[in-house]
Amino acid sequence: MKIPNCVGIIMDGNRRWAKSKGKLSLQGHAAGGETLKKAVDWAKEIGIKHIIFYTFSTENWNRSSEEVTYLLDLIGEYINSELENFNAKGGVLRCVGDLSKFSPKLQKSLKDAEIKTANNTGPCVYFALNYGGRQEILSAVKKIVEKNPKVEDITAEYFEKHLQTYPMPDPDLIIRTSGEMRLSGFLPWQGVYSELFFTQTLWPDFSKEEFEKIIEEYGDRDRRIGK
Repeated sequence: MKIPNCVGIIMDGNRRWAKSKGKLSLQGHAAGGETLKKAVDWAKEIGIKHIIFYTFSTENWNRSSEEVTYLLDLIGEYINSELENFNAKGGVLRCVGDLSKFSPKLQKSLKDAEIKTANNTGPCVYFALNYGGRQEILSAVKKIVEKNPKVEDITAEYFEKHLQTYPMPDPDLIIRTSGEMRLSGFLPWQGVYSELFFTQTLWPDFSKEEFEKIIEEYGDRDRRIGK
């Protein structure tokens, strides 16, 4: 079976899952967090080297203050509770996005986790936090403008080095759960040739069996990449 090197996942459907079960939205996010933990293990078992989760987008700030606070607290709790096990398994944690808007406590937890796992063998797990594709591209442009390079030096490779995800490889495939068929600002530069998979399954119900089925279907696709 052909195994993708890098997989992106848009974890969607937590609130709809909660509503369908008569639960609070916050309970849906907690259930989604449990699925995320499992997905990291699934990826490692299959042999995927890089996996990036769309964890908190720049648009998520528009939600209620209660939900935003809960989401950020959940991220912090996940890091604190799972780091030792994650590190023991050889995982590498990297955070991409504008972390400056988070509390100093959360920023420190994320940075400490990156430092602690930096020399592990992998797989590399990326959390896209306060991330948005347009924001990332604008940030890269500003960095380049500040350096004032020669026009001829601004190649695609040069530009990529200024993206927040660098040096993450481009995702071979991107999965979105919950039936929505759009990328919502997720990796617009990096995902131009990604294979896209959209599933009706709500994220908390996403299973290992469905994940493996998607990987199998990916292996059957003919990725010509413009050829």
